[in-house]
Amino acid sequence: MTIGIVAAAVLALSACSSGGTGGSNSDDKGPSKSEPTKVTLGVIPIPDTAPAYLGKEKGFFADEGIDLTIQPTTGGAAAVPGVVSGTYDFAFGNYVSVMVAEDKGLDLSYVANGNAATGDPGFQAVIVPKDSPIKTAADLSGKRVSVNNLANINDTTIRAIVDRDGGDSSKIKFVEVAFPDAEAAVANKQVDAATVNPYLGSMSKDYRVITFNFSGFDPKLDVAGYFTKGDTIKNKPELVKAFTKAMNKSLDYAQEHPDEVRQIITTYTKMSADMLKDMVLPTYSSGFNKDALKKLGEAAAKYGTISKAPDLDKLLP
Repeated sequence: MTIGIVAAAVLALSACSSGGTGGSNSDDKGPSKSEPTKVTLGVIPIPDTAPAYLGKEKGFFADEGIDLTIQPTTGGAAAVPGVVSGTYDFAFGNYVSVMVAEDKGLDLSYVANGNAATGDPGFQAVIVPKDSPIKTAADLSGKRVSVNNLANINDTTIRAIVDRDGGDSSKIKFVEVAFPDAEAAVANKQVDAATVNPYLGSMSKDYRVITFNFSGFDPKLDVAGYFTKGDTIKNKPELVKAFTKAMNKSLDYAQEHPDEVRQIITTYTKMSADMLKDMVLPTYSSGFNKDALKKLGEAAAKYGTISKAPDLDKLLP
């Protein structure tokens, strides 16, 4: 999906939005256990969003008076229109998706961080078949590389790594392939390299990692977080406060309990317990790394994903 199409969709949805829980009513008494507030959260059903599922199961949201419904999305580019239209009160999306929306005039801001890079090995990787002639990031020049959304965080970080390695990222042909289909796409030679999430240690039998694109861009890069409309932040401050508190508690709990994270992932994905044994988990972080996000915004502007580097003071809490 191109930036122009996304922008048109979200602007149209903004014009006809009826709001939701995060609507324009300024009478925000705040959620309570006796009168829980129904909240819909849009997330990609991948390991990155395990804290939301785990927090709901543990009752962290209920403790804050929130009756949470989690709905699946395909990525940040799809989550943005959902928040703008009121389909979702909050959503999980990578930082470039919301930078793109802000760049097109939409009023969206993050209320909680989500996940961050893990170093080497990373939880997301660009892989090629073991017999591929592609040996380095620079070799991706002129090749077909799958990403889950075009003009977003994955092609931005991959471009930066390729150029840093001496390649020419302008010659890469990025192909949009959903994460669950990415491994098959490279195995069937539909693409030369695939961006996969999650990265499983068992993949090393058939594939080679060219780069862990988040960690390779910055070892401590914040990848995605939870965002909402500016109207919601302004008119529903108690709801936002309650959601943020529950989400941060969920993130901290998930980081401290990886075994419970792996178990909850089996409830909303098709991954088995055996597959999860050698899966690299993201870092779940309730704090923000503004230096790394500044670097990401500058890269997104450099590669034309956005027109200028974003104002992080507006984008972040």
